[in-house]
Amino acid sequence: MFTRVANFCRKVLSRDEVVPAGIEEVRQMTVIPRDRHNISRKDISENALKVLYRLNKAGFEAYLVGGGVRDLLLGKKPKDFDVTTNATPEQMRKLFRNCRLVGRRFRLAHVMFGPEIIEVATFRGHHEAEQQPVDDRNSSQRGQNGMLLRDNIFGSIEDDAQRRDLTINSLYYSVADFTVRDYVGGLNDLQQGIIRMIGDPETRYREDPVRMLRVARFAAKLNMSIAAETGEPIPRLATLLHDIPPARLFEESLKLLQAGYGEATYRKLCEYQLFQPLFPIITRYFTEQGDSNMERMIQLVLKNTDTRIHTQMRVNPAFLFAAMFWYPQLEAAQKIAQESGLAYYDAFALAMNDVLDEACRSLAIPKRITSLVRDIWTLQLRLSRRHGKRAWKLMEHPKFRAAYDLLALRAEVENNHELQRLTTWWGEFQVSAPPQQKTMLNTLGDDPAPRRRTRRPRKRVPGSGRGYDNNNA
Repeated sequence: MFTRVANFCRKVLSRDEVVPAGIEEVRQMTVIPRDRHNISRKDISENALKVLYRLNKAGFEAYLVGGGVRDLLLGKKPKDFDVTTNATPEQMRKLFRNCRLVGRRFRLAHVMFGPEIIEVATFRGHHEAEQQPVDDRNSSQRGQNGMLLRDNIFGSIEDDAQRRDLTINSLYYSVADFTVRDYVGGLNDLQQGIIRMIGDPETRYREDPVRMLRVARFAAKLNMSIAAETGEPIPRLATLLHDIPPARLFEESLKLLQAGYGEATYRKLCEYQLFQPLFPIITRYFTEQGDSNMERMIQLVLKNTDTRIHTQMRVNPAFLFAAMFWYPQLEAAQKIAQESGLAYYDAFALAMNDVLDEACRSLAIPKRITSLVRDIWTLQLRLSRRHGKRAWKLMEHPKFRAAYDLLALRAEVENNHELQRLTTWWGEFQVSAPPQQKTMLNTLGDDPAPRRRTRRPRKRVPGSGRGYDNNNA
């Protein structure tokens, strides 16, 4: 994977005599000229180039930075392109009419080109030498636990390189002279396949605990190893994630699990004890052997999600969460039914509320997603009731396909004969012509008849027209 990078890194490192990065950052800057790296402007977004050229023309320094440079060096297609500059956010707003400033903790400029947004950040400075400017918006503020609450201290490109999180994300590409600049040994780590935190890892994690998630995510995404000094503090500091707003953790969870390498990321999160702060209700049911139905379900749904993403198919976080939380939901429903004496359907509804409420305390899952999770779960109770017109009406439900997919996962996870039969039946029913569907419904007599509830006659309300039929509510 890293052959092409390794070849040009060896040539650069040998000619410039740069010491490989260890626990201490490399202090010497390495400049790689155009003829010794593989980045070409034709592989860079035209809109990112426009931003870089305009900043240079206005007399500012400007560089492509971060994951875009890293991926280009690896021969990959970057998902997005970020720019860093010595222009302040206010100067950016004056220079670009299509610019808006976002963020309070980190003030950024978003330059908008239709659906594409080029994110531009001003060079970050060091906090130790900070001077509070007149405008207190351009300032730094820490919490008592060391977390950065506001970070708008500006500096030079050298300062900026030291302030970034990972060495492989601290590489800069200039359109002024087409060079790549390395201030912290990122090229060597890219060659060796190592994820390394810049600076003292524990201090950096306390500044922003989400950096621990980024370490695990990039290690899984790039199939790299985590440097010993970078990984050692993570299990000890994992609980710092409880201080992160649940809304931010929800967004991070999607990056972790729905970006095409969720299964590998899940293993990294478990290895470094980062999964528990995100999904405490799930880890409560973990086993030492790691082979419970719930654990098998998580691995299977993440594997399937990765496959769908790599084959350009759509994924929905509602289905992912419905699968991941299914067995905690099932156990909660059984417990409520046993302790309260309620009918199972009512216990199931109460359990949905309890499980999703607890999940949202860690991850602020939006209501639009939790409502879909409820639909997928409720349909699990209805998929076995196929007699009469029920099968056709179920297929008309907007979340039928997601419910069927969860049913198929359950059958595979549990290796349950009845679930497998039900899954096979629904799979055939969906693709059959109407006459064949009718035949399939008529031959359901061999299955156990659905339990019918006796209903008392409904009272008709005068003037209300025909009574309300809630058979399919």
